[in-house]
Amino acid sequence: MSSAKIKVLCVDDSALIRDLLSEIIGSQPDMEVVAVASDPIIARDLIKRHNPDVLTLDVEMPRMDGLDFLERLMRLRPMPVLMVSSLTQAGSEVTLRALELGALDFVAKPSIGIRRGMQEYSEEIADKIRAAAHSRPRQALQPKQAPPERLKAPIITSEKLLIIGASTGGTEAIRRVLEPLPASSPGILITQHMPGGFTRSFAERLDRLSQISVKEAEDGERIIPGHAYIAPGDRHLKVDRNGANYVARLDDGPPVNRHRPSVDVLFLSAAQHVGRNAIGAILTGMGKDGAAGLLKMRQAGAPTIAQDEASCVVFGMPREAIAMGAANEIVALDEIAQRLIALAAASGRAQRV
Repeated sequence: MSSAKIKVLCVDDSALIRDLLSEIIGSQPDMEVVAVASDPIIARDLIKRHNPDVLTLDVEMPRMDGLDFLERLMRLRPMPVLMVSSLTQAGSEVTLRALELGALDFVAKPSIGIRRGMQEYSEEIADKIRAAAHSRPRQALQPKQAPPERLKAPIITSEKLLIIGASTGGTEAIRRVLEPLPASSPGILITQHMPGGFTRSFAERLDRLSQISVKEAEDGERIIPGHAYIAPGDRHLKVDRNGANYVARLDDGPPVNRHRPSVDVLFLSAAQHVGRNAIGAILTGMGKDGAAGLLKMRQAGAPTIAQDEASCVVFGMPREAIAMGAANEIVALDEIAQRLIALAAASGRAQRV
């Protein structure tokens, strides 16, 4: 790998944010800010001049909306883009649209105490820039893209649960897994690395696009077939038993692998309480969160899947899982939904654990 520094261009109409990002990025030994821009019009010329590896992009800017700029950029010159988003309902919805258009990931901009808040996120910001620099840029979705083919609904025991974890690139990967699933799918629990304030909008968007019902998980609620439950930002999601039923549990425990919610926390609870009736899938993402938990699931008798490198935006988490022998199968993203349903249907009514 080249020892050259990662070149970053920061586009934001706030001088404070530009200064803070420059300070955070400049403090890292492997990256540098090659230029800053207060709006996308200026940014266009700077991209041509500096050929940056990663672009950080605000959404609300003068002269050209950030989403309009992103859509044009991904169509004409796809490159890794990290959004800088406000922690508001409107901000979360716009951010999800940006991810759909091809942005790799986002950083949440604190609503108060911006300087201190951004400095507290400095390691996370640096990690996301590194992941972006080594990612596969995605072109914008075509406006008239055909919807995915809906899978046929086999007979599946209600004992089965699908357990999914993802990070960088995961919002779109999860959408592509959930959209084809039939309404009779097993209950699904999902941990996607995402801060508080964004997961509700994420769940609502998936609910609109899917045959299954998708919602933010609530503590103590029963997990039922045909429903998917998203870990709320800033809380761990676990699966537990309550008599004959599976239930969701939320907790405010410390971060695991620097994440809350953590994929490992969900996977470890599935290994303990669901065992061979669980089916685990680890999707695109940086780092190693989820790899050890997926191994525990496999050791408990659960079939396990890792997304393949070619279809990952960032291959970190699946790579770690594969390296430690946690995955029974390595599957391309667009084949994962079908494989999950096949695995759930194949084993029939499994013994309770």
